[in-house]
Amino acid sequence: MLPYPILTAALGAFLFTGYLISSRVEHLAKKLASRTVLCMATLALLPILLRLALMRQHPVPYPRVSDDFSYLLLGDTLAHFRLANPMHPMHRFFEGVFTLQDPTWSSTYPLGQGFALAAGQLFFFQPWAGVLLSVGIMCALCYWMLRAWVTPEWALAGGVLAALQFGPLSSWMNTYWGGAVSAIAGCLIFGALPRIARHNRIRDAIILGTGLSIQMLSRPYEFVLLLVGVRLFFKPRRSWLIAALMLLPAASLTLLQNKQVTGHWTTLPYIQSQYQYGIPSSFTWQPMPVPHNKLTQEQQLDYDAQSESHDRGTYLSRLIERARFYRFFFIAPLYLALPFFLFALRDGHLVRVLLVLTVLALGTNFYPYFYPHYIAAATCLFVLIAVKGLERMPAEGARITFLLCLTHFVFWYGVYLSGNTTLLRYDSWNVINQGDPQGRLAINRQLAAEPGQQIVFVHYRPQHGPWEWIHNVADIDASRVIWALDLGPDEDETLRRYYPQRTAWLLEPDAKPPRLQRFIPR
Repeated sequence: MLPYPILTAALGAFLFTGYLISSRVEHLAKKLASRTVLCMATLALLPILLRLALMRQHPVPYPRVSDDFSYLLLGDTLAHFRLANPMHPMHRFFEGVFTLQDPTWSSTYPLGQGFALAAGQLFFFQPWAGVLLSVGIMCALCYWMLRAWVTPEWALAGGVLAALQFGPLSSWMNTYWGGAVSAIAGCLIFGALPRIARHNRIRDAIILGTGLSIQMLSRPYEFVLLLVGVRLFFKPRRSWLIAALMLLPAASLTLLQNKQVTGHWTTLPYIQSQYQYGIPSSFTWQPMPVPHNKLTQEQQLDYDAQSESHDRGTYLSRLIERARFYRFFFIAPLYLALPFFLFALRDGHLVRVLLVLTVLALGTNFYPYFYPHYIAAATCLFVLIAVKGLERMPAEGARITFLLCLTHFVFWYGVYLSGNTTLLRYDSWNVINQGDPQGRLAINRQLAAEPGQQIVFVHYRPQHGPWEWIHNVADIDASRVIWALDLGPDEDETLRRYYPQRTAWLLEPDAKPPRLQRFIPR
């Protein structure tokens, strides 16, 4: 790692050099900005290539939390061209968070992110490839959306800001629960709306319907909130009818998933999970559901924690507390530009943008917890606000603020590229695998070195934390390693007889470090 004085001097030199050549770069950007296809291709490739350049120090992200494993199960299920998997005869050993075992072996999540992971698995043999592609498409569409709101030069600037903020260092590109798919929906919706208002073309109505369909498949609850916000832009007309017709395939697919997973057309997998496990939590105005089935030890801890926090705080206090999460959508130097956005509010369409964001903020506040990807559909609106703020700033101020954004990104990208973790504790928003804090990689390497098929009995201690270790693929019997709960000597022996050809192991994930040893019948 470079000494701090040298690092500071290097960043200062980068900023100064950027300022000196900014006029020439702006001239080239103006020529490029109006070439829509070229700009979109460049912005799509930029975050992908930047992330691939980090592969030596930061390889393919490994799943760490229950959401990652559940979405990977969903992607794997879709890659097998089915919406649900048959209930396993030994399903009581495979209970996990955010998955169902009865009446089918399935993820509890909607299909949107699963389609991206399935595409990566089918075409590139790696689900994470679908995550990379979704982020690239989102950045390209962010530029396309901005073309309907600002000049081509500012649209290109907004696309670059999106690539820096939501690209190689973002959690959306380095986890499997993502956010970019819903953000793609938002770009299509809010790029089509002003075009419809000006031209009322069938093509734009189809794009609007496509965006709404993707949002329905990605975030069903926020889809309803988004419909309310979209209604603010124009009165019902022919475009609404076309968009509604475009929604029919997504609605049919949602109903079909409900039927395949839960056995009922109108019961979401998410709701089925609440009924069986009490997880995930209900809305704050609903009582916590009482679990129908016996919870695993980890699920019981999660359920107890959610019950405790379900009614914690007032609606207003939660809203204020969650305001800090909105920083996720802005590179820090852009805070300088946000006050200037107020001068742009004489445009009635921008007032509607604020109303849409208000509807999303108030609606999602009814949920007991919050993550930025819940409102990912509004990503392009946050970029629009930043760009409008820059546009209203004095020219020199806007130029310096944009250069500060580039410098901010170059600094943190250089830190990750160097492989030195000294400064990473100060980087609270970027998420890239760092080391092996849970001991997963060491355990997986140990299992990979063993010949033949394996079965791992996971024994949780009473103080076990929120880290999930029970995760299996769609076709459990065909997988090389099966992860199963330790249910006691008699039950474990039943599963061992079911898989007589597999080598049995006992994993204690709460040991420091996690301990894997040959299974000895007790």
